[in-house]
Amino acid sequence: MDKREVFATMLTPYNNEGAVDIPTVRNLVDRCVQKGCSGIYSLSQDAEIFNLSLEERVELNGTVFGRAKAIESILKKQCTVFSSGHTAATVEEQAEELCAIAKSGTDALILLADRLDPKNEGDKVWIANAEKLLAKLPEEVVLGLDEGKGEHKRNISAEILQWCLSTGRFKYLLDNSCDFNTIDKRLFLAEESELEIYNTNAQTLLDSLCLGASGYCGSMANFHPQLYVWLCENFEANPDQAAFVQSILCTAAFSEDKLSYPLSAKYSMCIEGIKMNVTARSTGEHVFSDYEVSCVNQLKLFADVVAGGMLG
Repeated sequence: MDKREVFATMLTPYNNEGAVDIPTVRNLVDRCVQKGCSGIYSLSQDAEIFNLSLEERVELNGTVFGRAKAIESILKKQCTVFSSGHTAATVEEQAEELCAIAKSGTDALILLADRLDPKNEGDKVWIANAEKLLAKLPEEVVLGLDEGKGEHKRNISAEILQWCLSTGRFKYLLDNSCDFNTIDKRLFLAEESELEIYNTNAQTLLDSLCLGASGYCGSMANFHPQLYVWLCENFEANPDQAAFVQSILCTAAFSEDKLSYPLSAKYSMCIEGIKMNVTARSTGEHVFSDYEVSCVNQLKLFADVVAGGMLG
């Protein structure tokens, strides 16, 4: 493998009226490319998809995809778009959601693993539902699978992975096993396939890259993507520096659970110069506290100093 890649996760910015702030969405796509990312994960959980209407999800994704393809056309820089966004309980409703999202534009539809078996009834139920769903999706659309996080996390079994590989339709796995032994086994199972495995967990990133993972796709690329890009591009040539950068990424990533995400990421964007309201439907009436502001400011200062040393 010649290149490891970094994908940022799209946030959903809101304007003063509480609607999706489309101009800022475009700015966020621009930032991904400017920071060296290879693409963006639109309509992941980070985009608060469970708090958006289908109409809003389609508009958001269409905006992301349109901007990404304009960047590719004009600037000749890669900007691949992964798109998820299915939140419904039934396979039939999820198919409608995903077909609408695919129609708005994507390079790959990413299925959230927990949606295929919301009651956690087992692998056989998961596979049966997945078979029904795939039969309703356009055959030409590339697929991926996301293990998710938080209350929507569902780690997939070897049986499910082997089924996905047998279909020939899955090109991406967003791995959140948080275990390099599991990643190693998955890479072995996928060795003869075209499946690319991206780690969504910062703490195990370097180990997974050394094993052969394709890169990083996660929330922390909303804070200091340049460090993830540096690690993915330099971990083999500069192993000692890579270990140091990994230690920084590992420590910093614990802030996602300790601070109010995605408010923390939105505030971080603001101090980068991308102005947006530090509000989120998923956090309700929570106000981003002075303590949290201070923590993100310190995180950015530290990351900038490290990036300055690594990148010159």
